[in-house]
Amino acid sequence: MIIPVVLAGGVGSRLWPVSRQLYPKQFASLSSGSRNDAGQATLFQSTLVRLDALPGRGAPMVICNEDHRFLTAQQLRDIGIEDGRILLEPVGRNTAPAVALAALLSHAEDILLVLPADHAIRDSAALCQAVERGAALAARGHLVTFGIVPSAPETGYGYIRRGDGVGATAADGFAVAQFVEKPDLATAQAYVASGEYYWNSGMFMFKAGRYLEELGQHAPDILASCRDAVAGIENDVDFKRIPKALFSACRSESIDYAVMEKTQDAVVVPLDARWNDLGAWNALWETSEKDAAGNVLTGDVLCADVRDSYLHSHSRLVAAVGLENAVIVETADAVLVAARDRVQDVKHIVQQLEKAGRSESVNHVLVHRPWGSYESLAIGQGFQVKHIVVKPGGSLSLQMHHHRAEHWIVIKGSATVTCDERVFTLKANESTFIPLGSRHRLQNLTAEPVELIEVQTGGYLGEDDIVRFEDIYGRKVEQS
Repeated sequence: MIIPVVLAGGVGSRLWPVSRQLYPKQFASLSSGSRNDAGQATLFQSTLVRLDALPGRGAPMVICNEDHRFLTAQQLRDIGIEDGRILLEPVGRNTAPAVALAALLSHAEDILLVLPADHAIRDSAALCQAVERGAALAARGHLVTFGIVPSAPETGYGYIRRGDGVGATAADGFAVAQFVEKPDLATAQAYVASGEYYWNSGMFMFKAGRYLEELGQHAPDILASCRDAVAGIENDVDFKRIPKALFSACRSESIDYAVMEKTQDAVVVPLDARWNDLGAWNALWETSEKDAAGNVLTGDVLCADVRDSYLHSHSRLVAAVGLENAVIVETADAVLVAARDRVQDVKHIVQQLEKAGRSESVNHVLVHRPWGSYESLAIGQGFQVKHIVVKPGGSLSLQMHHHRAEHWIVIKGSATVTCDERVFTLKANESTFIPLGSRHRLQNLTAEPVELIEVQTGGYLGEDDIVRFEDIYGRKVEQS
């Protein structure tokens, strides 16, 4: 059985302002902005959807950050996957330990297909064909990596040099002769001209048992730490929680350094499937359809005398005049303007935001929660206005606030409200007041979404002013 193992723990700071700490690029639909419009799969969802035609595929395993657990679960449900396993990494320890966790939770003969969650692959059929070739080699005990057939002398990727053929035909796969670091331009040009080198995709395939054997031989300390962590796993609703104290003791290392560069059984399967790792905004320009002036225009965009640029509007009109080789990305609370050849440096802006403690590095104004979402509409001294959507069956925790009162006005649907000892229903155009210090809860017991406007007033309006007493999603509650 082929088990897709999706590594979904990255942040993608170079794709700010769409990619943020609590809503990273893999969970965004980059073709439509930070809101996921119907029918437009996110990068994470596309990673699994493109495998639909793959025979012998089992339920996926997803390894993600605990902060993204509800987002991960919801996006799996949205594409009809109900049997996926979600492992929550308490701290990042790179790919070798993450895949070790998946291997330890699989049968030794299961073939793991390790996939980053944030890559674009336009030719799904070519991918599935390459995976089938890789599965045949993995079944024979090889450790497979997928090498991207280079289309240009890129200096931003590592390379794999192929050796002798190992499959039934030369196209099936080759022994790995060498992994090489990111080269300078002249070296990259020589690599591409030789026809012997591939870009290192970060995608792998091997039997779970074979990976653990090689890890035990070349990085036994990592294997030991991961065995201890798996032994202490706690099941929590839809998730498997990796104990932080045990996993934190594990050394951080990549699969490449820990195993693939040391094993004698590494093979590379060529992959020509219009792949891109979408590491920065320039990659979106390169991989998207352009107009006659070489521009990629998404959303409400108007331009005059603009060439070879990427303009992306999410929430309002963006107008540009007289630009060339530029990137403009607009969201509801931030606008990025950059030269197209400098977009790798967007990470420096994110670092400044983090140093200043600004929310724009963490959240969008639209914030997803397990019960639905809220969007901040206005904020000022002593007040905040939010638009709240509670999905069918959704329930906010039974909670109270020390520093704010709230006024709720239902604009769509039927909400069930708890306020201290009272439990009552609010319909569209009805409202209620939640006094400071009251225990309260908002629920949607219907089959349709509930929408409301919330007006907060008080001396402190931060999201950490919440004391939870009951929560159906397993979030921390006040101990009695």
